[in-house]
Amino acid sequence: MISMTLSPARTDRLVLALAQTRSIVGDIAGNAGGVRAVRAQAAAKGADLVMFPEMNLGGYTPEDLVLKPAFQEACRAAAEELARETADGGPALLVGLPWAEDGQLYNAYALLAGGRIEAVRFKVDLPNYGVFDEKRVFARGPVPGPIVFKGVRIGIPICEDIWGDEVCECLAETGAEILLVPNGSPYWRAKNDERVQIALSRVIENQLPLVYLNQVGGQDELVFDGASFVLNADRALAVQLPAFRETVSLCTFERGRDGWVCAPGERALLPEGDEADYAACVLGLRDYVEKNNFPGVVMGLSGGIDSALCAAMAADALGPERVHCIMLPFRYTSQDSLDDAKACAEALGVRYDHLPIAPAVEGMEQILAPLFAERVRDLTEENLQSRVRGTLLMAVSNKFGPMLVTTGNKSEMSVGYATIYGDMNGGFNPIKDLYKMQVFRLCSLRNRWKPEGALGLDGVVIPQNIITKPPSAELRDNQKDEDSLPAYPVLDDILECLVEREMRVSDIVARGHDVDVVKKIERLLYLAEYKRRQSAPGVKVTLKNFGRDRRYPIINRFCDPGLPVRTPDAALAPKKPLGTSERFEE
Repeated sequence: MISMTLSPARTDRLVLALAQTRSIVGDIAGNAGGVRAVRAQAAAKGADLVMFPEMNLGGYTPEDLVLKPAFQEACRAAAEELARETADGGPALLVGLPWAEDGQLYNAYALLAGGRIEAVRFKVDLPNYGVFDEKRVFARGPVPGPIVFKGVRIGIPICEDIWGDEVCECLAETGAEILLVPNGSPYWRAKNDERVQIALSRVIENQLPLVYLNQVGGQDELVFDGASFVLNADRALAVQLPAFRETVSLCTFERGRDGWVCAPGERALLPEGDEADYAACVLGLRDYVEKNNFPGVVMGLSGGIDSALCAAMAADALGPERVHCIMLPFRYTSQDSLDDAKACAEALGVRYDHLPIAPAVEGMEQILAPLFAERVRDLTEENLQSRVRGTLLMAVSNKFGPMLVTTGNKSEMSVGYATIYGDMNGGFNPIKDLYKMQVFRLCSLRNRWKPEGALGLDGVVIPQNIITKPPSAELRDNQKDEDSLPAYPVLDDILECLVEREMRVSDIVARGHDVDVVKKIERLLYLAEYKRRQSAPGVKVTLKNFGRDRRYPIINRFCDPGLPVRTPDAALAPKKPLGTSERFEE
């Protein structure tokens, strides 16, 4: 680790530029170019030092990409080039990058000043839970001391380093005067309150001002919401940056008799609850499309609530002109659905096409007729409809280039109420981590509000009939979701208990649920694991999403008996292995 810088100059005023920016994983040249642009902007405003988020040069999270020596070398070369440019007397830089030293790889943060890399500090506490696997790729750094910049002793705990007290306590004991915390902290519901409480704990313990800088933007299923802030040693909030958008903001620290104090600065209002979740879904979809260079998106618009919400999010993310919606009706499609889909497309201002699928479905049934002779119609024929739709939408995506958006919500993905290779086709799902009842709430929310920076039209964009009519897959006559599932308020509560909280069946029953219903939902949850393994990525908004957070085996015969723990009873065991024939594919 490069040792502490001892600068003879001493200042009683430090102007710090907070660069709440987005990076693209692997685009090292582009990320370095972004650093240069921000540095020029900060220089024009008189900044002394520009602070960037965790791992900003290589992008976060790099996962196993960071293990490639060529990637590590490219990041180091970019940092060295940026360091040489600081010889011009402009603002110094604090940047994040992977750092290989003595056969170990570290999550590092470097001070670039005076034409060289002046100091480097390594992350100590490596998160290894939920979406994080940092112990897989990084070595734990030594507990750091402060660096000195213009006579200011700066402590640099990196992200997770402030979630415990060891690193900040060591920095305070070795003379740190200000804590600058670079972060790559992904969004989930109510996450910002948790961050602020953690930061407050470190401020109270060490009596030091703390700058919490977080990155912004989508990276696969993760969304980083920014929402950076500054707390003074007296616990007062001095600066609050906005959520879900890039910004560069200056904060001014001055040295007084009792230490350093940040002058009051920007105080943005942050969205909360459903508004924050909606904004996260829009940003996640936008960055997935933009960072993968798709010209736009295509999707099926069924007249149902899930596809309507996805269409609204797509229009807000990309603008209506980049959204192509297609109605793909069959004989079971109701007139209400036809009318509602068209009205929704018109309200959103998106392109809308109508492609009946009867010739394809009936043709496939004719081809299969010799094999299916004397067999009754069942889910097989229902799923043909969904698979025809998926094939046609993929064809449009292949021919014209837009990414196919898939539209299943978390309730459906939990219990397998989706057709693999059918309506599950697609590249990304903005509502994958939203339960059905929240889908209803977000549709009503969007009709009266839209997030700052959204590109969609104002006003009511989802017809009220879509929100109020009973949900249906419309794969057979008079079909309703509740024919085979509990009412969604009941289903969602059971699923949240099983997925987010990992509760025992007996404890869920104690909440007022029927034991047979809970056991059925648990079984469907296990059965659908193979589908979720093959599903498109989607925005994480809950504490535990499917994919990075929740990793369950596909082959799984565990069955919670729904009773207090005791010797297993054969009568409560599964009647037969969890075979393909039992899988629920509506």
